[in-house]
Amino acid sequence: MEDMSKLQDELDALNAKITKHGAEVRQMKKDGAAAEKIGEAVKALQALKLEAGTLSEKLQGDEPQFNRKAFDDLIIRKMFVVPSFEIHGGVKGLFDLGPPACGLKAAMIDLWRKHFVLTENMLEMECTCLTPEVVLKTSGHVDRFTDLMVKDPANGECFRADKLLEDAIDDLIENNPTMSADEKEDHLRTQRQADAFSPEELDKLLIKYGCKGPSGEAYSPSFPFNLMFKTSIGPEGTAVGFLRPETAQGLFVNFRRLLDANAGKMPFAAAQIGNGFRNEIAPRSGLLRVREFCMGEIEHFVDPNDKSHANFPTVADKVLVLFGRDDQLGSGKTKEISIGEAVKSGLVNNETLGYFMARTQLYMEKIGMNPECLRFRQHLATEMAHYAADCWDLEIKSSYGWVECVGHADRACYDLEVHSKATNTPMVATVKFDKPQEMEVAKLKFDRKALGMVFKKDARTVSGALETLAESWKDFEPIANALEADGKTTVDGFEITKDMVSWEKTTKKVHEAKFTPSVVEPSFGMGRILYSLLEHSFYQRDMDDQRNVMKFNPQVAPQKCAVLPISSNPECNAAVDEIAADLMQSDLATRVDKSTAALGRRYARSDEVGVPFAVTVDFDTLTDGTVTIRERDSMVQVRVPKKDVCNVIFDIVHQRTTWEQVTKKYPVVQVDEGDGKPSEKGADAGAKTVVEANARGRFSRPAPKK
Repeated sequence: MEDMSKLQDELDALNAKITKHGAEVRQMKKDGAAAEKIGEAVKALQALKLEAGTLSEKLQGDEPQFNRKAFDDLIIRKMFVVPSFEIHGGVKGLFDLGPPACGLKAAMIDLWRKHFVLTENMLEMECTCLTPEVVLKTSGHVDRFTDLMVKDPANGECFRADKLLEDAIDDLIENNPTMSADEKEDHLRTQRQADAFSPEELDKLLIKYGCKGPSGEAYSPSFPFNLMFKTSIGPEGTAVGFLRPETAQGLFVNFRRLLDANAGKMPFAAAQIGNGFRNEIAPRSGLLRVREFCMGEIEHFVDPNDKSHANFPTVADKVLVLFGRDDQLGSGKTKEISIGEAVKSGLVNNETLGYFMARTQLYMEKIGMNPECLRFRQHLATEMAHYAADCWDLEIKSSYGWVECVGHADRACYDLEVHSKATNTPMVATVKFDKPQEMEVAKLKFDRKALGMVFKKDARTVSGALETLAESWKDFEPIANALEADGKTTVDGFEITKDMVSWEKTTKKVHEAKFTPSVVEPSFGMGRILYSLLEHSFYQRDMDDQRNVMKFNPQVAPQKCAVLPISSNPECNAAVDEIAADLMQSDLATRVDKSTAALGRRYARSDEVGVPFAVTVDFDTLTDGTVTIRERDSMVQVRVPKKDVCNVIFDIVHQRTTWEQVTKKYPVVQVDEGDGKPSEKGADAGAKTVVEANARGRFSRPAPKK
């Protein structure tokens, strides 16, 4: 055990070095460092990764391995997830959710709405998936989502150009084992820079390395490929649009109306859940990287000078596993710390960001995610957008490793500012003061003639921009200093000279102040969360491939209860229908299985789709009106009056009671479904029992009253 602990410490330290070297390599590429230096750094990074891989294999040697074959078989066989358009050959990156996954996703979303939207009094919207180009141009998506592509002229098939170059170099080196070290290094240096070449440079290199399409013809010249799905709006085809790559932009552009809907009060949050689209070049890892995905996004608008949260004390003691940037670059180890302490120490930037991190953790635990497989990783400085104040990703550990599933970003004022600037629309909120306050402002005097001669019809726009800045001396001071020092400066793209405006620093009493809100954004990848929950819920009884179970939490289980008759006679079936109708009338999704299969086999069918409870109607039901309720994971059964079934299941699903409390209230009957031997463990000691047998096993039940 001690040796394994030492190995883990070594692996953590190596991972920290890998993170640090990776950040240095990214920075070198940004700074345009020499190719030789980048090559040396990448080589060192690859050596560290190889060493870490060897250590990881040693650590995993004694751990039980996730049975992916059995898991994948269950997912397909029970139709949780299936490839889209399968009979036509399917399309990579597109999947259909079958009945069990639809129910699971609907329950997850319902709980998400209750946990966030209803509890926080958020303003929910449903915005269109079709977005005009100008909106995404403003947000930066049009420029950001571009890769260089080439086509096979014969069939029009597209390929990512830099990946073709990388593959061609790999093939060249593999097919020439006697290649000299210097020549090999020269090729590898080219490969490392594949994503940094211009279209013209890539075209020359593809020709140099003999890259040809499947048809045997040379590829077309490189061209930019945008990862967003492009379309045209209207029959003319002149208005360009895209399927949205995220849901957030619809909330940002509606900020003013949302603020009005909230009676002008700040802070407030808006939320939206819906589909996003990304034309992935190489979809992989099942539901983790797809072309159409469900997202749940929250935009919490807050005063940039006051990012406290009224409800933060309710979560301050919640302990989270945090992987800060210093730990990633240093010890390589996570730390368990309360979110209150993390905010107080400055590890997490502010209360609002910390509050949503804690609430996300609580949501994950509520839907049944394994807390030991959850952590929050802070973005490194090289990963952060220039405008962001702090970013933390909730990562979930699965068989694919640690996967980012929820992003928590303090995006500052960036989003509202860019849309405001592009549309000349004020995206501001107002804070009212209890008492009037003295504020330093700039009093401006314009030379209207000079402005008009230079800017003509834009003169009013320029003066308006300066007047907006003049409302706060803090904002106007850099303009004033530039005009004094250089005689000119630039405001919103217009060059202002000192002769156009004069100013005087003064003070005035104000009763309110306007500001552009900051945005704290939790963004949930529902598809990734769904997949992770499927993995976390899967297990096999006694490592038996024939006994697969999905241990869904009752709150999110697609079906809450199965109702089974022990016999196919009309009286039993009538009782089954009556119980099922009562359950469904209480909005409890119910599975009825009247097949002639053995009872144990029908239990197993329910277990495979995660049904947490099974009600069995037997011959005693017809005489004394009682049934058994079986709990999926323990396989323990209790005998309950038929009239109590609906209330028992309803109360457990809605967390008004627990299964443990139910076993104390009603007599317990336990069945060994493996070898068929009766067991009295946990049974009511005072109950007289009889043993009934069938093809599946022997059942110990309370004897009917005489």
